[in-house]
Amino acid sequence: MLRRVVAGVAAVVLVVEAAAVVVVHLVLGRTTAGQSMSIAGSDPDAMSKATYGLGAGLGAFLVLCAVLLAVAAVRDRAPGRLARALLIGAAVTNGVLSALVAALVGWGAFAVLTAVLCLLVLFLVLYGRQEGAQPAPGPAPAGPGAGTLGPTAPVTPTSP
Repeated sequence: MLRRVVAGVAAVVLVVEAAAVVVVHLVLGRTTAGQSMSIAGSDPDAMSKATYGLGAGLGAFLVLCAVLLAVAAVRDRAPGRLARALLIGAAVTNGVLSALVAALVGWGAFAVLTAVLCLLVLFLVLYGRQEGAQPAPGPAPAGPGAGTLGPTAPVTPTSP
């Protein structure tokens, strides 16, 4: 039950974060277009369009991650390999954004983005190991008693 709640809350929070990211990038893009300044010779129109594109791309990525979280909450099953990779990418993105926001905006915004990061990590940990999953095949242990954690015979040094 806890896994479903965490996944659902994380999905809702990511949708809200996606909306906030898109709005912030819209404001930044309009501000850049309104200034009509050239920074190191770059075109102001290109900079504002790039800001719009980045906002749309990051918002779409966060919405996609929210959909993956919602699907996991409804099915109560761990996401696949690609979905886990995308969610790990979202967690890393939130970690980097929280570090930047702490310096630029303040500790309140840092706390919010860190809470989102914690939700994503909690989701990944709760859905980390599936029931009935077999360990990955590896090389067979060599020798008698290899691979056991019980007591072993003392090793006697040999002289050359």
